[in-house]
Amino acid sequence: MHRVAIVTDSTAYLPADLVASHHIRVVPVQVVVSGQPYDEGTEISPAEVAEALRAWNVVTTSRPSPDRFAQAYADAADSGATAIVSAHLSGDMSGTYDSACLAARDSPIPVLVVDTRRVAMAMGFAVLDGARAAEAGADPETVAQVIRDRAASSSALFYVDTLDYLRRGGRIGAAQALLGQALAVKPILELVDGHVAPLEKVRTTSKALARIEELVIQRAAGRPCDIAVHHLDAAARAETLAGHLVARLVDSRVIVAEVGAVVGAHVGPGMVAVGVSPRPDRSPQRRSFATDPTEATDATDATDQTAGTDHSGEAHDAVEVDPPAVTTL
Repeated sequence: MHRVAIVTDSTAYLPADLVASHHIRVVPVQVVVSGQPYDEGTEISPAEVAEALRAWNVVTTSRPSPDRFAQAYADAADSGATAIVSAHLSGDMSGTYDSACLAARDSPIPVLVVDTRRVAMAMGFAVLDGARAAEAGADPETVAQVIRDRAASSSALFYVDTLDYLRRGGRIGAAQALLGQALAVKPILELVDGHVAPLEKVRTTSKALARIEELVIQRAAGRPCDIAVHHLDAAARAETLAGHLVARLVDSRVIVAEVGAVVGAHVGPGMVAVGVSPRPDRSPQRRSFATDPTEATDATDATDQTAGTDHSGEAHDAVEVDPPAVTTL
């Protein structure tokens, strides 16, 4: 029987109880504030990053070293895994995938490295599906395909107060950021094949959030979905949007979670994002997000390489809910 371990990085923003219950290994991405590196999730909080950004301190991010992945892969092998699936945020947004590939070459057991082309819970829901497939005895290739499929079916929409943080991080061009400032527009952005792309422009924050609500409803298309409403230092906005979505979505669960320091460093305070992840038709009815936030897969998008397997996600405490309800992490 296959014993496939799952590894991911900290930008999956998975609840701590699910990381533990599914034995997912999480490799932290780093945030660098004024030259000082910190591991996301353990050494710096989103609030501290928001404060540094508002103070115009230099805030950047840094991929994990191959050594960090090598240790995770070795730990998985020592625990009895026969292979590893290592799933990570878009390679267009970070060198994390490349580091994982380098470490996979020397892993003591085979590793399949998957570029999910997503980030945050749009990636996290896919990682959870992969973990469940692994627990059911699936082989590494099947586990990797489960992750690719669920990630490909997911989408991410987001609003930022200003494009300047994305410009500073190299995620959009300077001309695009300057145009947005000159026209005083509020941008709605999305992830397109792993990179940030403009979707629409509106004039006010309230109109931007209302438009995102409509876009989420369109993308859900009446299907049961797992929805994550992320924010950075904008809890009230996120909670309000989540409440509207709960009232309108069919048989879906909505969580609210602040993004971690890495994503926060690039989007800036005030950001609100929504990850929309339709549940595959073959997914059984969910019990509660705290115990079962995802349940199988079917779609297509992502990239992979071969070398080894392991599990990872990140940590937040989840709360058990009965639909319709909002879970705040």
